[in-house]
Amino acid sequence: MSERYEAEGIEAKWQQRWIDADIDSASDDPADTRESYYCLVMFPYPSGNLHMGHVRNYCLGDAVARYKRMQGFNVLHPIGWDAFGLPAENAAIKHHRPPAEWTYANIDQMRTQLKRLGLSYDWSREIATCRPEYYRWEQWLFTKLMEKGLAYQANAEVNWCDPCHTVLANEQVVDGVCWRCDTPVIKKNLKQWFIRITDYAEELLADLDKLTGWPEKVVGMQRNWIGKSSGAEVSFRLEGSDETLDIFTTRPDTLMGVSYMAVAAAHPLAQKAAESHVDLAAFIDECSKISTKEADIETMEKKGMATGFNAVHPVTGASVPIWVANFVLMGYGTGAVMSVPGHDVRDFEFAKKYDLPIKQVIAPAEGDWDIESAAFTEAGTLINSGQFDGLDSVAAKQVITEWLSEQGKGSERVQYRLRDWLVSRQRYWGAPIPVIHCDDCGAVPVPDDQLPVELPTDLQPTGGASPLTECEAFKHADCPKCGKAAERELDTFDTFMESSWYMSRYTSPRSDAAMVDGGAISRWAPVDQYIGGVEHAVLHLLYARFYHKLMRDAGLFTSEQGGDEPFKNLLTQGMVLKDGTKMSKSKGNTVDPKAIIERFGADTARLFTLFAAPPEKELEWNDAGVEGGHRFLKRVWKLLEKLESPTDGDEDAATVKALRFTIHSTIQRVTYAFEHGFAFNVAIAALMELSNALHAFEPKGASGSAACREGIEVLATMLAPFVPHFACEIGERIGMGEMAVVSQWPKVDEAALEQNEITLAVQVQGKRRGEITVAKDVDQDGAMAAAKAEPSINKWLEGMQVVKIILVPGRLLNIVVKPA
Repeated sequence: MSERYEAEGIEAKWQQRWIDADIDSASDDPADTRESYYCLVMFPYPSGNLHMGHVRNYCLGDAVARYKRMQGFNVLHPIGWDAFGLPAENAAIKHHRPPAEWTYANIDQMRTQLKRLGLSYDWSREIATCRPEYYRWEQWLFTKLMEKGLAYQANAEVNWCDPCHTVLANEQVVDGVCWRCDTPVIKKNLKQWFIRITDYAEELLADLDKLTGWPEKVVGMQRNWIGKSSGAEVSFRLEGSDETLDIFTTRPDTLMGVSYMAVAAAHPLAQKAAESHVDLAAFIDECSKISTKEADIETMEKKGMATGFNAVHPVTGASVPIWVANFVLMGYGTGAVMSVPGHDVRDFEFAKKYDLPIKQVIAPAEGDWDIESAAFTEAGTLINSGQFDGLDSVAAKQVITEWLSEQGKGSERVQYRLRDWLVSRQRYWGAPIPVIHCDDCGAVPVPDDQLPVELPTDLQPTGGASPLTECEAFKHADCPKCGKAAERELDTFDTFMESSWYMSRYTSPRSDAAMVDGGAISRWAPVDQYIGGVEHAVLHLLYARFYHKLMRDAGLFTSEQGGDEPFKNLLTQGMVLKDGTKMSKSKGNTVDPKAIIERFGADTARLFTLFAAPPEKELEWNDAGVEGGHRFLKRVWKLLEKLESPTDGDEDAATVKALRFTIHSTIQRVTYAFEHGFAFNVAIAALMELSNALHAFEPKGASGSAACREGIEVLATMLAPFVPHFACEIGERIGMGEMAVVSQWPKVDEAALEQNEITLAVQVQGKRRGEITVAKDVDQDGAMAAAKAEPSINKWLEGMQVVKIILVPGRLLNIVVKPA
């Protein structure tokens, strides 16, 4: 018998052989005519230690990449590090080390851990977003966006996280708290840098229809976040002024029911009123601390205060009071709304609380409505609306909008929930924003020949203001326009700026002439298969789609070269749970992959994470499942004995034929699992069944030995994407001509699937009563004879008259009977 399966030595051996043979590098050789395939897993933040969520994610991607290589594709499967950001800065503060030192040490450690798993990355393309040669190019693109007016600086109400000492994009506020530290977010007015993602809102929305390879859930989340709505913009003139209060409404048919206006606490009108109103100023401060989550706003107590200002109704000329309300957010629309309490639940609650008028202007098609008891929110017929009386709601929307347009008091408008992307952060460990502020010239983009603007890497943050504010060598620069002394921008980029284009940089990671190489983009883009967590459905994926379009429109590639979308197909893997909850250090329920690998080997860890659940579902950690996976590998190892000393005796042709049927039906099943949703748990289950069939088979003579060898070789080959070290070792020991991981994926022998006999289910009166084995071309009489010969079926026919026999070839015999 062959020696015991010892994972550690085997895995070290094959990892070195793969390096020596350079089997994982993607080819950019124009003479390489293989079809390209780009498989990408969302790159990790270098925290220092892998967790089981990492292991699952990366093993999923590796299985896909290895399978595609075995299918004959030229595969790009790269890896890198999302290395800037608050976690590294906070860790550096805690450990009194510069973030750069901390980050690079973690990268070295995690690189070693990833290699120990035997992941088939093209390490020659490794990138780290904190390196100047990487962020130089996003700085370059930002200056081009400034020139085109797509990047700008403006005062705005922002989400502020005090512990993180920085602003957050809307997408980074989750349930009203910071996505990083779970601290409630407050509102502040600050001067910030933005990129006009709203200019791309319609394209981002329309192109969702192209993403047929994405989960519907993710597409829906993006569609909702972009939030397109059609309606009218209406101008209400302020009493005693030529200024207007502009609002957007999807219900212009209710315009005649407006009884008050509501503005956000951060609206300029509210701020102006607060200058002479102490109580209002206190209320506005209170509003700055409320949750920004829409669900919270819907359910919280509605509060408000009058500003003392009034607006003029655009149709009737009536005076309309303007209130500050806690349910209006400056970040959505214009920060002001027209309130129609008769036809909006929220407005109704507010009006009841503060004794404001409620007017009904829409009547139901049938019956009456008590407007003092509840708002009528459905469509209907206009009443109490003057010249618009009698119109139905649909027609009224158009008629009223046209009237407003003719009078210069409004217009038809499409609005998006999406806000411009706030990209500046008041922290140190990030890419410097390439702007110089000059007293004479204003904000000036740094010229191309002065890029990158390098971040000093030897500074030590303390948790307060960025150390860049005290770094004179960094702060001072000459104005590129006039040459006078000026000061650099001290904010750094949101780290999503780095993670939004890394997939393109992998195609030409060492290019120093351009952000990306057009030829490389043509070969590889867009990504064929992207894999990552559903938690990035809005945060990362929306920005990545936007950035791809920005790069296209900057002339870096054309739609024909790189496509209009960065990712063709998306797989969102489920989380790894233990005891029903997500693994986390705070819950004390983490499992260290290192311990699993040291005890059982990397292949066992890989096998468990791929077999325990479908990739898109949550995986519940199970120690017994890990041990079971290891037992399976040892059981396959034991199959080597089958080839050492075949049993003497006469050949059983039927038994050999049955084994070959199992072998080739397994090839069929596993290939289908790869090609239809990466159902790796199903594929591995099929391989386990094949292993069982091989163990049950006793080879006798030449044909039996040949069938057994074929089965073990097929098993080793199809195990290669999942347990590559193990598969290569088995393949070598049975004399395969090349490493299992680079061998050709097995093809189905259709002749082996041909069967002389088939199994039919038998129903009597529509109920399954058993099954029969018959010739594959059996006719109705033959099938009926076989059914009568089977005691478990015949007992349901005794004393009955057969009325009808229905034979579904290859599947079913249905017998209809009645009492004789």
